[in-house]
Amino acid sequence: MKIVLSSHYQQYTGGRAEVEADGKTLRAAMKDLDRQFPGLRFRIFDEQENVRRHVNMTAGGKRVKTLGDKVPAKETLYILGALSGG
Repeated sequence: MKIVLSSHYQQYTGGRAEVEADGKTLRAAMKDLDRQFPGLRFRIFDEQENVRRHVNMTAGGKRVKTLGDKVPAKETLYILGALSGG
């Protein structure tokens, strides 16, 4: 699965904006992503496996909210950190 990350998360990927993760499900892909880049999953998902409130994830034009959501392997998963400030 191709994953595109906003600059918020590139410090965990060695500066890479695009990475690949193996897995037939989002849960498996995130497990592989965390194996490759330790600590990244915790920045995206909380302890209840929900996407953290300051994170937006989309795939195939649909919002992803939990690890149980379906994401086809052919889709690109976008992980974007929300901007804040005034």
